[in-house]
Amino acid sequence: MTESALRTLDTPQNRLILTAVAFVMASALVYYVFRAWRRRAEFRRLEESIIAAGSEHLRNVLVPDGMGAVMHIDYLLLTSRGVLVIDLRDIRGNIFGGDQMTEWTVMSGASRSTFQNPQHALYDRVAAVRALCGDLPVEGRILFTRRGKFPKGLPRWTLMVDSLRAEFPAADSE
Repeated sequence: MTESALRTLDTPQNRLILTAVAFVMASALVYYVFRAWRRRAEFRRLEESIIAAGSEHLRNVLVPDGMGAVMHIDYLLLTSRGVLVIDLRDIRGNIFGGDQMTEWTVMSGASRSTFQNPQHALYDRVAAVRALCGDLPVEGRILFTRRGKFPKGLPRWTLMVDSLRAEFPAADSE
């Protein structure tokens, strides 16, 4: 580019536009970094409240299913009652589910969605862990975060994260 062409591009109006674009981009970056930091802090608090129910824990474990494949387990906790298999669900909204239902419904604002009853998968996970643990008692729970609510009551083997410590107190507090 020639010098005269650069002078025609370097106008107060173009500088103002460039400054505005730079400001918007910097603001977006700050917003997303802050948001990521906040979500990470929320996840750390959630994880701390989960692992506090056990004396030992494993996270994101692959366990053989007995048929040549593996299944994913969110958390395995060693509690005072034995091994606890946790299937963590972070679902926002009012959740309607029951033991005999094949699908559970989530109502969040004006939107409605469904998901498969997680109890059946939990039974399989508990059975796979039992096969590895021998005589050690194994229980399972579907653990929902604070973002979800069960207005009609909790189905069997379902817990809210705030109730985990009450149902599985630490061994030293008994």
